[in-house]
Amino acid sequence: MLNISVISMRQIVTRVGKQLSGMLFMAICLSGALLPNIALSQSVLGASPFETYVSDNGEPAKLMKIVNSAFEQAELDVELRVMRDAFLGSAVLIGKVDGRFAYIQLGENTDEYVLSNIYLPINLYAVSKKFGVENVMRFAHLNDNRVAVENRFANTPEFRLLKNIKWSRNPSTFDAFKQLADDRAPYLVTTKLLAEEFNLLLENDNEEQLHFSGKPLMTTGFQIALRKNVPNAKATIEAFNKAISVMQKLGQFNEILKKPWLTKDVNNDNVADFIASSAVTRTNHTLEHAYALDNYATSSKSLYVVNGQSFNTLEDAQEALEAANAQENASQPQSSLDATIYKQLIRKW
Repeated sequence: MLNISVISMRQIVTRVGKQLSGMLFMAICLSGALLPNIALSQSVLGASPFETYVSDNGEPAKLMKIVNSAFEQAELDVELRVMRDAFLGSAVLIGKVDGRFAYIQLGENTDEYVLSNIYLPINLYAVSKKFGVENVMRFAHLNDNRVAVENRFANTPEFRLLKNIKWSRNPSTFDAFKQLADDRAPYLVTTKLLAEEFNLLLENDNEEQLHFSGKPLMTTGFQIALRKNVPNAKATIEAFNKAISVMQKLGQFNEILKKPWLTKDVNNDNVADFIASSAVTRTNHTLEHAYALDNYATSSKSLYVVNGQSFNTLEDAQEALEAANAQENASQPQSSLDATIYKQLIRKW
């Protein structure tokens, strides 16, 4: 039997049982999305470290904030464990953990899991120091080139099918970016959010920023993967999905991702709407680089949602932001990557 207590990891424990806030409760009631009352013992979910997404050392961890908040608002008890990837699969297999909270579906067999909806999309781009990467539209355009990538992506069925690319596999995000900084690989395949975090470091140091491929080469997302034999697995996933939907509409994702504007279809009309939060969105933030949470496109029919309240025009949404004391100029965003650790890479740029 695997003894998780001797694995080199730190447990991140969230005990929940707080009541929904009045604002959140009203939002759920009005949407008809009251969460089921599930009698459930504490769920234990695992994930391996992933910079800016999952951490056991106190660094920024977007996914842990999202998942903890969603389970808290669904009034379900959860413990999130961060462990080395080599132990994670075995821990799930033998039942030491109930599932994964940062699961990425890239061709693996998922028959043993109940999967949540994608709660945070992953758009994998090719990035480079060179402008030419903007002409890359699909993986075949990288054939015969050396391309850095993290093992979490490379060691999957979908990436193993890409045999004509000279993959430079790396155990961590830092190692993957180091390949690019050292010019050992002219390209890197990584998530858009990570590349943008690195670009913030470059911008703050007045260095030329990374260039992106013309479009994402692969789109997937983070999901909860709960073992099917866990009691009330389906009801737990359903409650999680509903809590995520409410969080997104209320602007909580804006705060966690530090994105002024997000897009998602909030009223089920197959058109993406713009979402803002007065905690991070300012009236001078444009819609140009809004981050998409689903696959729907915006249109003239798009709503503008501020702190959960919907408006028909951008002007009305900006008035709501002003009323919420969000009219001051936007400050320079800071990267979630550790500037001290990455300083040595920036110097090589």
